[in-house]
Amino acid sequence: MTPYPGHEWMEQQARNATMEEWGFLRGCRYLLHDRDTKFCGTFRELMESGSIKTIRLPARSPNLNSFAERWVRSVKEECLSRLILFGESSLRRALQQYIVHYHEERNHQGKENLILFPLKREGARDRKAAVRCRERLGGSAEVLRARGGVGVEVGTASRVWQSHIYIRMRAVWPKQRVYRA
Repeated sequence: MTPYPGHEWMEQQARNATMEEWGFLRGCRYLLHDRDTKFCGTFRELMESGSIKTIRLPARSPNLNSFAERWVRSVKEECLSRLILFGESSLRRALQQYIVHYHEERNHQGKENLILFPLKREGARDRKAAVRCRERLGGSAEVLRARGGVGVEVGTASRVWQSHIYIRMRAVWPKQRVYRA
C-alpha cells in the first residue's frame, strides 16, 4: 500500500497480480478499470502479457462498474463517515472489521435479506437460547444474534429475525466516534 501510487508502483502491482504461483488474478481473463492515468500503457502491457485483457471503462460511467461503486458507497456511509481515523493502521483495522461485518453479519437487501457468508454455528439449536449482542467498530454496528442461530420474535424486527440476525446501526451523526488502532 502506498499513499502516492505512480507508474512504477502500478507496474509492480501488475507483475504481482499476474504471477503464476500466487498472483491474485491467476485464472482471470479480464480486468475492468477506469481511465485514471495510473493505468498506464506499460501496466496494460504487463497485464496482457499475463493473458489478462484490460478493458478501459468509458469516461463518467459509474453504472458500468456498479458493484464496486455500491460497495464503496456502503463503506463510506456505514463505516468511514462514522469514524475519526488516526493514521493508516486505524483505517486498516476499521476496514477489516467492516469487511467481516459486511460478509458475515449484514443482511443484503438485493439477496432477499440474506447474509452472504453466514458463520457456521456448532451445536444443536436450542429454542430457549439467549440473544447476544456484539459491537463492531466501537459500537457503530451492533449485531444481535441468537445463540445457535435461532430466530427470536423481537417486536417489529420479527421478519428480519427469520434470517437469524438483526443489525441495528446507531445514528451517530453529527457526532463522530473516535476509533484507534
